[in-house]
Amino acid sequence: MTHLEPLPAEASGPLELTILMPCLNEAETLGVCVDKAMAYLKRSGISGEVLIADNGSTDGSQAIATAGGARVVAVPERGYGAALKGGIAAARGRYIIMGDADDSYDFSRLDAFVERLRAGTDIVMGNRFQGGIGPGAMPFLHRYLGNPVLSFLGRLFFGIEVGDFHCGLRGFNTEAVRKLRLETSGMEFASEMVVRASLAGLSIVEVPTTLKKDGRSRPPHLKTWRDGWRHLRFLLVYSPRWLFFYPGLVLILLGGTGVAALYPGPLSITPHLRLDIHTFLVAAMTVLIGVQAISFGVVARRYGALLGFLPASEDLERVLHAFSLERVLRAALVLGVLGLGFQIWAVSNWAQAGFGDLVFGATMRKLILGLTALVAAVQLALTAFLASVVEMPLKR
Repeated sequence: MTHLEPLPAEASGPLELTILMPCLNEAETLGVCVDKAMAYLKRSGISGEVLIADNGSTDGSQAIATAGGARVVAVPERGYGAALKGGIAAARGRYIIMGDADDSYDFSRLDAFVERLRAGTDIVMGNRFQGGIGPGAMPFLHRYLGNPVLSFLGRLFFGIEVGDFHCGLRGFNTEAVRKLRLETSGMEFASEMVVRASLAGLSIVEVPTTLKKDGRSRPPHLKTWRDGWRHLRFLLVYSPRWLFFYPGLVLILLGGTGVAALYPGPLSITPHLRLDIHTFLVAAMTVLIGVQAISFGVVARRYGALLGFLPASEDLERVLHAFSLERVLRAALVLGVLGLGFQIWAVSNWAQAGFGDLVFGATMRKLILGLTALVAAVQLALTAFLASVVEMPLKR
């Protein structure tokens, strides 16, 4: 283990490090965790504190923490993220290393985190897959499905080279993270910190860390499906491209291909598979859903940038500048006139037949295509007005 030299007093300020633990009824393991953290501060010579962000414990956790030399701050708002936010706000250290109070992480081995923080890294993530996961420490679904999938999506959506998105042991520069104004109160706080830090341009690295089976006799606070969904929901909401734009683009391409292929008439794929008017209708509806998804994506991305939780996009700004309200309305008008033309054509065919029986497929294709164009025109017009509303100055 690397020996860390304490920073000079004038460089470290009042405190260099806060070891932060969120706590909700952790009497079984909290004392061990506090002892390890205090011993680490003593061994390393780092000026620091152990801070317990108590989330309303009723099992005497507060007294155990105080007896071990830790400082306790009460956080009334319930939730993992809420407790950590309260602890971060109350921390006195230049750096914070946070970890669960269930004795699954080793607070006596924090040298790698401190080294990277002192070197200027904003966030130092632990990676349990690199450091080692003890028997029974991580449920099968978490280890082989939930964590790998969510970590992959985080890398895909945001380009963050982190292999263990949800490791609970991580260190960070206190002021840098405070400036992020993190908001979530649940387990998704772990994802929010990494995503918001990446969007803000903060530096993020990983160091190997170990995970062992926690020492509690009761079930963990983490709920597999509920908290997994909260993480996934957060990743999607913070990535309008993957939530709206890319799916919308795929739907438009697929639907447009179907419309183009089936407008001339039925299409035989195999002797037993023949696509006709019903598939044509599905393709047209697919195009409309795609148009709506892309519209939502543009507005959501712009709104996120205005609120400050997404960085401004130069590409989006150029698009919005090129497609002003008036230009989009003119395009919608042209599309609407085109759709109306198909409607008139369909009614004309019906009139020529004396408003009687028609060649069903041919007339319906014109009618469906015209309605699709009209609905798309209305969607574009409404989206243009909504984008203009979003552009209005936000009153604070």
